[in-house]
Amino acid sequence: MVPKRFLGLDARTGLALPIATAVGWSTPLNDDESRALVEEQAALRRVATLVARGVSPGEVFAAVTEEIGELLPVEFAIMGRYEPDEAVVTVAAWNHSGNAWPPVGSRWPLDGKNLATVVYKTGRPARIDSYADASGPVGRGARAHDFRSTVGVPIVVEGRVWGAMTVGSTELELLLPPDVEAQLSSFTELVATAIANAESRNELTKLVEEQAALRRVATLVAHGAAPMQLFAAVTQEVGLLLGAHLAGLGRYGTDHTVTVLGTWAAEGQEHPLVPGPWPLEGGDLASRVLQTAGSVRIDTYDDIGGPIAAFVRDELRVGSSVAGPIAVEGELWGTLWLHAKLDQGPFPQDAEFRLTAFSELVASAIANTESRADVARLAEEQAALRRVATLVAGRTPPEELFAAVTEEIGSLFDVDWANMARYEPDNTVTFVATWSRTADRLPVGSRWTLGGHNLATLVFEKRHSARIDNFAEPQGPLEVTVSDAGIRSGVGSPIIVDGGLWGVIGAGAVLDQLPPDTEERLASFTELVAMAVANTESRAQLKMSRARIVTAADKARQQIERDLHDGTQQQLVSLMLELRAAEANQQADVGDMRKKLTRTAQALDGVLEELREISRGIHPAILSKAGLEPALKTLARRSALPVELDLRTDRRPPEHVEVAAYFAVCEALANAAKHSQASVVTIALDIRHSNLQLSVRDDGIGGADPNQGTGLVGLADRIEALGGRLEITSPAGSGTLLSLEIPVDSAPRTPRPKYWPSTSQSVTSGVTDVDAASTRDAS
Repeated sequence: MVPKRFLGLDARTGLALPIATAVGWSTPLNDDESRALVEEQAALRRVATLVARGVSPGEVFAAVTEEIGELLPVEFAIMGRYEPDEAVVTVAAWNHSGNAWPPVGSRWPLDGKNLATVVYKTGRPARIDSYADASGPVGRGARAHDFRSTVGVPIVVEGRVWGAMTVGSTELELLLPPDVEAQLSSFTELVATAIANAESRNELTKLVEEQAALRRVATLVAHGAAPMQLFAAVTQEVGLLLGAHLAGLGRYGTDHTVTVLGTWAAEGQEHPLVPGPWPLEGGDLASRVLQTAGSVRIDTYDDIGGPIAAFVRDELRVGSSVAGPIAVEGELWGTLWLHAKLDQGPFPQDAEFRLTAFSELVASAIANTESRADVARLAEEQAALRRVATLVAGRTPPEELFAAVTEEIGSLFDVDWANMARYEPDNTVTFVATWSRTADRLPVGSRWTLGGHNLATLVFEKRHSARIDNFAEPQGPLEVTVSDAGIRSGVGSPIIVDGGLWGVIGAGAVLDQLPPDTEERLASFTELVAMAVANTESRAQLKMSRARIVTAADKARQQIERDLHDGTQQQLVSLMLELRAAEANQQADVGDMRKKLTRTAQALDGVLEELREISRGIHPAILSKAGLEPALKTLARRSALPVELDLRTDRRPPEHVEVAAYFAVCEALANAAKHSQASVVTIALDIRHSNLQLSVRDDGIGGADPNQGTGLVGLADRIEALGGRLEITSPAGSGTLLSLEIPVDSAPRTPRPKYWPSTSQSVTSGVTDVDAASTRDAS
């Protein structure tokens, strides 16, 4: 508003000019009026100069109140700023006596009948010439300081009532002139310009600071900073940016709790230790954010219940707070919050909006971190599975495989305890491997009766995965043992072999509940274990089947040899003796008949000798009667090549081992005589570490190919069926070496399907000794 005696604006300063100055001719003003106009213009120019220089708003406010106080016939001048919570804060005050009231920074609720409340509600200038009936905190304070006549003019910044400029007197008889409102308006327009400029600069500065803070946080995110480092940085950045006393970040748990992961306190403040997790009960920030999945503001904790609100109110001495949600991939993950002490006042209206940018960065960092963690976990899991699969493919002994699997699970799943157990036919379970971070573990080989509330029993009854989140009340011996080891939660997954329940793999933790995907991840290992068990059982059954076939073949050989010796051979001997007797009884002149009988007897004698040779080839009698060493010596004497013997056995091996070794030497000597062009053959025999070790070496031309004939292939099958191995080394020009090794304590034995191996049975051989004495008796 421009006073009536003003016309036009100064093109340089934007100030209202006297009409005489504006149009170039004078008006009939007296000397006092002219002097007042000059002083007013000088005061406005001084204020305008401060505004143009961009000094701080506080300096402009102080200068304006002082200029108005010195210029106008008033005793005091006050400038106030309206707050969002319907209060007014004194930003500048001047008093002719020097004792300005109300003090700068004081805060007054807008209520009742008083000048500040009227200007706030109407948005227009107002005047009060008597405070006799004034009310409200501001009215009562003004009456207490003898306010008599006052005028207030709104300060409008970009269309909104920002505050009010108030002047007045305390003299009973002194009423302010009627044009005071117009004069004040010139100053309030300058104040509004200064405020708008300052707010623009503040907004720009705030934006720059906010972008810098966001860049710093984004840099941490891009560099893959550790979550706790990121949380600490975010709470500090947002706390400093928004002028908070305290800041924090928390994550929601599946059990309707929130756990504080990062805190920050302003300089001079101290953030006490925050225990956790906190139950979400009452109307606190975290509970409201969880309920609404949106931003939340609390301006007072007076009527808010719950343990979190009580802690914030009583321990942290917080007056107001704001919080925003942290959503990760569409799911509410946690919350970011700010606290202000009781004497700070509420946060700016845009605080929740500005929190959002930081919450989104935190969410991106968490998503990236979890993605990296998932990838790393997957890589570690795949590496562990490959290691186990390599053991399975390499036919590792079961006890080594089981121990490796439990160790891999313990290290990979970050648990405190892992084990593997096999179900027995008598409703018991036997632990075949255990792993623990501490010395407390279930002993391997221990057997427990199924029953009660434990993982082994639950998996056995349900035939699928089971979970126990509290072992606090053990009901049986197995539960007591697990509880004594400190385990509080666990997961078990079944091992299914050929459609039947073979065993269980379990993992447990001392404190925390295991993640919800633990059962699924365990299943990958149980499948590999099931494959290993099935393969081992199949190999064991194949070995036992082959061993039974070899034993049956040997017994058939012996039976044929006995039948030839006791039957056909004896009949031929009797027939030959009768022919010899007939020959001796013939008369001398019956020459032709005698000659025929002689030829027949000779032919029978040849047939008999050939039959004896066949008998010895099927199963040499000396092998059954005297053993392997005498049989090898006999073979050496009959060999077409010179043979050197190195026999060092101190005991006789089982018969099935002797037969396999004997025929291996027979085949090797035959091949050497036919193909090697050797000058000597060396046979070495020894028994070491429960294995018969035999080698046949010649100094011939080498180059033997075991795949060119069936003899060596058959020998290899026989020896492998007995759990042994046969190798042939035959480089060209360097002779041939046949070496074999056969366990001397292995023989066919009936397998235990679905429950292999038992605690009393070897897990490596799959075959057991044949009772040699019984075999010899049967022969």
